[in-house]
Amino acid sequence: MNAHAQPQPRPMPGAWTTLTLLSLVYAFNFLDRTLIYILFTPIKAELGLGELELALLGSTSFVIFYTVLGVPFGRLADRVNRVRMIAVGLVVWSVFSGLTGLMHSFEALFACRLMVGVGEATLGPAAISLLADYFPAGRRANANALYAAGVPIGAAAAMFGGGAIAQAWGWRGAFFALGFPGVVLAAVLLLTVREPRSKPAATVPALGAPVVPHRSNWRAIVNNPALRRHTLGYALFALAANAVSMWIPSLLAVKYDQELKTVGMAMGACTLIGGISGSLLGGRLADAWRARSAGGRLRFSATAAMVCVPLWFGLLSAPSFTVALLFLTPLLAAALMWLGPASADLAEIVAPEDRGLAVGLYFFGVNAVGYGLGPPVLGWLAERAGSATDPRRVADVLVLCPVACCVAALCLLAAARMRERRVRVVESLASPHLA
Repeated sequence: MNAHAQPQPRPMPGAWTTLTLLSLVYAFNFLDRTLIYILFTPIKAELGLGELELALLGSTSFVIFYTVLGVPFGRLADRVNRVRMIAVGLVVWSVFSGLTGLMHSFEALFACRLMVGVGEATLGPAAISLLADYFPAGRRANANALYAAGVPIGAAAAMFGGGAIAQAWGWRGAFFALGFPGVVLAAVLLLTVREPRSKPAATVPALGAPVVPHRSNWRAIVNNPALRRHTLGYALFALAANAVSMWIPSLLAVKYDQELKTVGMAMGACTLIGGISGSLLGGRLADAWRARSAGGRLRFSATAAMVCVPLWFGLLSAPSFTVALLFLTPLLAAALMWLGPASADLAEIVAPEDRGLAVGLYFFGVNAVGYGLGPPVLGWLAERAGSATDPRRVADVLVLCPVACCVAALCLLAAARMRERRVRVVESLASPHLA
């Protein structure tokens, strides 16, 4: 008998409603997280900021508490009503996203972004833990991919709305119009979704680790070598994916002499087409690969990372705005295919009551590297390359992104081999009569 799981034959009642609302919440999450990217140009012009300061505002300020609080919030998600936890976080990040439009200094903007990170830190551990309870193991990658569709939807809304509103009413108006409405969604969530807290259930060792006991065993999670490769691989993949949203809009504007509204509409369209298709297709394909081998999801993500490499080089060397968009759409698709598979594998590592902690630790690693350290390093290198006098020099630094994708693929393949080797050992022990 396969020791992998005892999956539920069907999703729990209310699963699809819950998934739809959580995807919408995730869309607001990424809208508020990425809105500042399309507004970099007017903010930079008004406040006189450099590339490093923009990187600190765009990612590091947000990630400081988002990363640090991921672990304690993950633990909290194992113990409290997760729906209420998400709703409170949604109110916090929406309010401070809206308040960003009132700020007049780098320090004040930084403080608001810190608080956006505090609020958004509640979502990942609680939402993924909820989905793991609502959906059986064999459908979690697809469910998580549908949830992750909130990423391109939110990012596209930020590009569409942020660019158009900023062009008409300034960058402050964009924060007002797109930040505060999240408070209404929090009320809808509370009135619609129920907490389905499941009973502890036996789980199967994944990624080369022993079964985690029902009492919290975070050291076993942290010290798992295959899981470290899993997390590092996705962290490097996230670094490259985040760079698309953070640096490409302003690069397209200056390199091809395009208006902010034009770039926003183009980025929004590419994000919707490429991002949604990539996220949804990634979930289905990853589950199909997982059906063939225990490390299938990891192998799929490694393949997606390698597909990104030539697309990155094509985007950075495109001779025109139109050609750049032709590379950008498939790049966004491939760059977001990993979102569903990454979190789906996590659900197999620990008992249900420890899933929030496992997700929190995973988010800590991915965000620390992909969002906390990566952007300021790229911003610092861009300034050293001369971006202050020629913003197009940012492209010289972004060649590090396809390099990161290559290393990510190697890490994920190593984790896949460990995962498959461990499952073979478990199955051989469960079948002593095999030759």
